[in-house]
Amino acid sequence: MRMNLSRFMAALAGLLLGVALAATAAEPMTKAQATATAVFAGGCFWCMVHPFDELPGVVSVTSGYTGGQKVNPTYQEVSAGDTGHVEAVQIVFDPKQIGYEKLLEVFWRNVDPLDKGGQFCDRGSTYQSAIFYQHEEQKRLAEQSKAAVEKKLGKTVVTAIRPAATFYAAEDYHQDYYKKNPLRYKYYRYGCGRDQRLEELWGRKV
Repeated sequence: MRMNLSRFMAALAGLLLGVALAATAAEPMTKAQATATAVFAGGCFWCMVHPFDELPGVVSVTSGYTGGQKVNPTYQEVSAGDTGHVEAVQIVFDPKQIGYEKLLEVFWRNVDPLDKGGQFCDRGSTYQSAIFYQHEEQKRLAEQSKAAVEKKLGKTVVTAIRPAATFYAAEDYHQDYYKKNPLRYKYYRYGCGRDQRLEELWGRKV
């Protein structure tokens, strides 16, 4: 009887340990499933952070580089135009609070989708607009929204829709630039003619 009780207690301890380990392993997966990622390129990444940053359901917005072949590129390397990367923002969001469709809507409203040479005063391939989809559903929604924008504007939209590539966060001084350097940011944005062109394309914000 003592032998059976000992075996029973050992088996019970093993079972409880297995349950505890399973719960621990499942916790990161649950957190990962709670958020999703979107990546958009819309010219200068400084100017693409603010439109998404304060949306309910957006967890974080990171400035960075993607789409090219250079591993761990620097700002200077990307700016030189030899890496294949574009300036972009990576948005982590809670799909239960905000949908990808809404993010697409905000994206289009903050770019010039007719400009294939860059965005506003920033010229060259580094500043071309693009949507980097994470999976087929994002691709479908991106293509659907692009068709709607073409219909609305009555012109060919040149914004690329591309599969997601490795995203490299930009240097710290680029992150949240509009918060860290509000006066410089506003001067740059105005001097670049960004808001003037956006109003011309989409109308005045209400």
